[in-house]
Amino acid sequence: MHVQPYLSYEGRCDEALEFYKGALGAEVKMLMRFKECPDKNACSPGSLEKVMHCSVQIGKSEVFMTDGRCGGNAEFKGISLSIATDSVAENERLFAALSAGGKVTMPLSKTFFAKSFGMVADKFGVHWMLICGAQ
Repeated sequence: MHVQPYLSYEGRCDEALEFYKGALGAEVKMLMRFKECPDKNACSPGSLEKVMHCSVQIGKSEVFMTDGRCGGNAEFKGISLSIATDSVAENERLFAALSAGGKVTMPLSKTFFAKSFGMVADKFGVHWMLICGAQ
């Protein structure tokens, strides 16, 4: 069994892809637009250029992304993506990149369980936890 994160950006997937390429070094492995769907009835009006499905490599992980129904209001509630880094400097760099235009919900700090830990909601509302090493 394998649990696969699948994020719906409701019309902002291309923007999110560019953001994660810069912030996290994400690499698009596969991308299909709605215009490539064999069943055009499955496409919302005006969504042909939007992302139907894509696979993105972030470090050693694969994340699926979509524009979903292109409703314009993505909500990422009750879930966080966690990134474990190898150094405090890398944790700080990624945290700063993900924080750009977003909201820090817990500043990076040394904790009883990590050399560096913090939480941020990026500008799309995706919640991230960044952790570097145990104490």
